[in-house]
Amino acid sequence: MRRVILAGLAAVSLCASTVVAPAFAQTVEPAPLSAYGALPSLELVQLSPSGKQLAFVTVSGEERMLVLLDIATKAQTGGVSVGQAKVRNLDWIGEGKILITTTKTENLPEIGLFNTELPTAQIYDPGKKKLIPILTNSQGQVLNKRGGLFQGLFSTPNIVQTPEGPALLVRAFNFDTPDRLDMYRVDIETGRARLAEVMGNDVQDYLLDPSGKAIAKGEYDRVAKLYKLQLSGDGGFRETYKTDAPIETPSLMGLGLQGNSVIIYADRPDLAAGKEDAHYYDVNLQTGVWRPVRFEFRPRSLLFHPVTRRLIGAMDMSDTGPVYAFVDPAARTLWESVQRSFAGKAPQLVSWSDNFRQGVVFTDSVQDSGSYFIFDLDAAKLTAAGSAYAGIPTDKVAPVQYIQYQAADGLPIYGFLTTPPGVKDPKNLPLVVLPHGGPATHDGRGFDWWSQAIASRGYAVLQPNFRGSTGYGDAFMEAGYGEWGKKMQTDLSDGVRHLATQGVIDAKKVCIVGASYGGYAALAGPTLDRGVYRCAVSVAGVSDLRLMVRREANIYGRRENQTVRYWNRFMGADRLGDTSLDERSPAKLADKVDAPILMIHGRDDSVVAIEQSRIMADALKRAGKSYEFIELNGEDHWLSRTETRQRMLSETVRFLQAHNPVN
Repeated sequence: MRRVILAGLAAVSLCASTVVAPAFAQTVEPAPLSAYGALPSLELVQLSPSGKQLAFVTVSGEERMLVLLDIATKAQTGGVSVGQAKVRNLDWIGEGKILITTTKTENLPEIGLFNTELPTAQIYDPGKKKLIPILTNSQGQVLNKRGGLFQGLFSTPNIVQTPEGPALLVRAFNFDTPDRLDMYRVDIETGRARLAEVMGNDVQDYLLDPSGKAIAKGEYDRVAKLYKLQLSGDGGFRETYKTDAPIETPSLMGLGLQGNSVIIYADRPDLAAGKEDAHYYDVNLQTGVWRPVRFEFRPRSLLFHPVTRRLIGAMDMSDTGPVYAFVDPAARTLWESVQRSFAGKAPQLVSWSDNFRQGVVFTDSVQDSGSYFIFDLDAAKLTAAGSAYAGIPTDKVAPVQYIQYQAADGLPIYGFLTTPPGVKDPKNLPLVVLPHGGPATHDGRGFDWWSQAIASRGYAVLQPNFRGSTGYGDAFMEAGYGEWGKKMQTDLSDGVRHLATQGVIDAKKVCIVGASYGGYAALAGPTLDRGVYRCAVSVAGVSDLRLMVRREANIYGRRENQTVRYWNRFMGADRLGDTSLDERSPAKLADKVDAPILMIHGRDDSVVAIEQSRIMADALKRAGKSYEFIELNGEDHWLSRTETRQRMLSETVRFLQAHNPVN
């Protein structure tokens, strides 16, 4: 069918070759690419427990700044530069201090870390105007050598609001006990840490009660592929459940509604009662009895009270925006008020005070590049807090519409189409297909800086949630198993054909761009699904599937591990080293490439090794194909630096304009 459509369009182009009219008239002058490629000017916006203070990160070039504000007076109460550190999270420790979690690419084989994005943390004390590194010894010295604690975090930090005040607990590696990852209690005044609870290496996750004591542990035996749930009781921990778990293991989420149970995410078809996507269960701490937790929708995440740590609600990201359900009356009142105030704008609650009388709301739909607001129920007041992309005003935000089409085998595929700003009736546009990474994730309707930047240059942008994506049920995701380079790939070009049939795009003017798994899909376009794309841009893409899985086997010490089993299932391999993966590896098919390829890859990528792009470049060179390869110094998998993000964007647009010009 594809060849018939393309042949017909080729005949039309021959007839009209002497006069080429513009496909559309773009009436809005675009913002500079640097505005799209810049790091967000405002992010990680967090209310203090009282709702009286605001913390956030802002940037100036490559430098990140933590800023604290008094909301009532709008006066700055604190602030500190964190330099070029990659800030991943902010957490209030009580009302007076902030925990800043950052990451850095590290290679530390002595403790089993190989090219890993390692998190560390510091406490900012505005009263003392200083940053305090955590996980130090009794003298306050950081011990990152043999004989003490290593400074890296080996769990998400837990901030517990105890009756004595806020407490900070985290798992860490101690060179004196290398066979364990114990939990340590951090002195928030000094950063010094002391052992709080012994935890073996088999403990993969745990839950704390409001006092900071572990009440549930999930243990995983990697050799036996066995998961065990341990619950606390009068006589210590006892095993209440175990199951074979070769790939996915259950996950502890938080305390139940009454505090006498824990919520766990697990695959329990014996308890699901015919509900395909029933994965959340309430497990009683005393009896160990499981019961399903039901919601009106399929939750993306659960929400827990900041003080009691109990379940208060759930959230899902639908194709039209966030959806919430709250069982806590105060949280429900806040959300219902936000809904009324932001009707039609898909508001998202990103932070709230302990009593839910204040909240931070984020919007990034309906021509909004990302705006933060402070919502105050007590004062009946709504205050604009700032913009994520201040350099992109409303009139320059490209419209995004939800679309649905059928794949060749009849499976419904869902996605989003972004069209250039100012184009009222999109017809015959050049197209860029932009598949997401993962692949087990999905794109939403909100502001996406990459698709928006491309659309601002006159392209339509298709972001398909192809089979294998999350957000549409287990069956839809599992339909992607074994379909790398197969139906997951043709789901993309089926979207091209759908838009061409609708007259929205010109099927002769299509390129594919993507990062991570999307980068693989970009390389697979000109090699496995030929005849569709005029060019391809792969950012941190996979080119050799067998090599990727072999690397995962080597990293984790045991060649047959959870990660290897996960990828073999998704890719469709029978075993480690399955040569059938070569048939879907672009690097093995370089001689078949039918379009120019640009590859961009960060040298510090800890997720997809840069060798994946290097071997593709070598293969294309040997095959005599048209390609470009750009290595980004000091950049990771997520394009966390302004300079390299902007370069990626400018090089991508340059390549698109050279090989798929708008007019």
